[in-house]
Amino acid sequence: MKNLKAIALALVLSIVSVSAQTKKVDAAKSSINWLAKKVTGQHNGTVNIKDAALVFKGEKLVGGNFTVDMTSLTDLDLTGEWLGKLNRHLKSEDFFSTAKFPTSTLVFKTIGAKGKDVYTVTADLTIKGITNPVTFDITVNGNTATTTFNVDRTKYDIKYNSKSFFESIGDKAIYDEFELKVNLKF
Repeated sequence: MKNLKAIALALVLSIVSVSAQTKKVDAAKSSINWLAKKVTGQHNGTVNIKDAALVFKGEKLVGGNFTVDMTSLTDLDLTGEWLGKLNRHLKSEDFFSTAKFPTSTLVFKTIGAKGKDVYTVTADLTIKGITNPVTFDITVNGNTATTTFNVDRTKYDIKYNSKSFFESIGDKAIYDEFELKVNLKF
């Protein structure tokens, strides 16, 4: 009888230890930095996380979902009038159409272990109501996670000054891919 109770207790503890645990991302302590390049230079800035969570089984990453506040999109390398002009342009129909699409989402679909605390994630990224898969590596260390990956803006109907669509644009071309550097605290 004593052994039966010990076995039952061990079984309950093993079930509890493998159940999924959702960890809410602390948006105030987390960051998303963007970098966009053009033929004649580059711009960098931030966009805020509205809501996000990572899902773990034990210490293993098994899921995640993010909602980003696109209305918070801002440039960090300009000031004054030029800052206002660029921010308005980025939020306009030429780029992210934030009045019509105030949020973007990222939902993890598959996750594979790549190494100690490093995972390869394929996720559905939705920008301007258009969803495409993106793949990236994410490193989880304690209560933090970090990743850097590129997004092809043209896949989300953001074609402004893209050489892929406007061949004779010359030095006004903006590269199709922009970089996202994400630092999460949970």
